[in-house]
Amino acid sequence: MELSIIFFVIILIFFSPLILGLIFMGAQKKINLKHTNSSLNKPGFVGYCWTYFFFSFFVPIFRGEILIGVLHLIFSLVTFGLFQLVIPFLYNKQFTSRMLTSGWELSDTEENMQIARLKLGIGN
Repeated sequence: MELSIIFFVIILIFFSPLILGLIFMGAQKKINLKHTNSSLNKPGFVGYCWTYFFFSFFVPIFRGEILIGVLHLIFSLVTFGLFQLVIPFLYNKQFTSRMLTSGWELSDTEENMQIARLKLGIGN
């Protein structure tokens, strides 16, 4: 009986950043982005980055930000993993903001764009 309680507490502690992120920031939501010059479409994201929680520095690499991924790996090693507990709360907002400042614009339903503007802290 004691082992199952200890196991439950360990699992709860391990997943607490994920639980808190989902409670306070909401689930990760995909927002369509369109490049102003080339009209290419690419997904942006808002909310808690649960993919970063599980896959860490690989997420920026898979999203095409190789240098950011390498920097996140270095920060994770230097901080003994504490960086990994903080960045899932920030990464989606940082990624989408970088996209919006480099020639991409929101191109989704009005409801999704309003959610994105609210979560990113940008005006209409």
